[in-house]
Parts: sequence; structure tokens; C-alpha cells
Amino acid sequence: MEKVTWRAVIKEGMVKEYIKRHDEIWPEMVETLKAAGICNYTIWLDGNSLFGYYECEKGAKYALDYQAESEVVKRWNISMDPIMSMFDCKPQKVFELK
Repeated sequence: MEKVTWRAVIKEGMVKEYIKRHDEIWPEMVETLKAAGICNYTIWLDGNSLFGYYECEKGAKYALDYQAESEVVKRWNISMDPIMSMFDCKPQKVFELK
């Protein structure tokens, strides 16, 4: 199963709001992620730094393309823009225990 990772930073003073929004994640957002074949999705917080990881049952390209076309994801991203900034990163896998 393909894996996707991402990194971001929460803007100053917005950690509590970030956590609140994920505690109250929109049901339609959860449905959209599942429809994209995304599973085992986890986000870690370290200070203001975020690291996300998820697995793609239908492949990473499918999951990323599905999200890019989704109006729900677009609305979610617009709502999150004031509180976080994504990094453009493509980390290199150096180890995997199977």
C-alpha cells in the first residue's frame, strides 16, 4: 500500500484552534477522505510543527487526484489557510520495517 506524508506549520497562536477543528472535523470531509481510499491517517503535532501520514488503498495518485478535485477538500483547505501553512516537501524514504 502506498503511503503519503506531509509537513506543515501552525501559525502563531492557532494551535488550540487547529486541534478544535480536527476534534470537530466535518463528516463530509471524513467521507471524502475515505472515498479517496485514504486510511490509517494520523497527524502529529510538535510545538507548532505538524507531520501527517496516511496510507492509500487505491494508490497515492488516486488519493491525491481525488482530493484535488473535491469541493469538500477545497472548502476545508480554505478554512484552514488562516491557521496553518503547508510545506512543499517530498521526503525520501530511508527505512521501512515490514
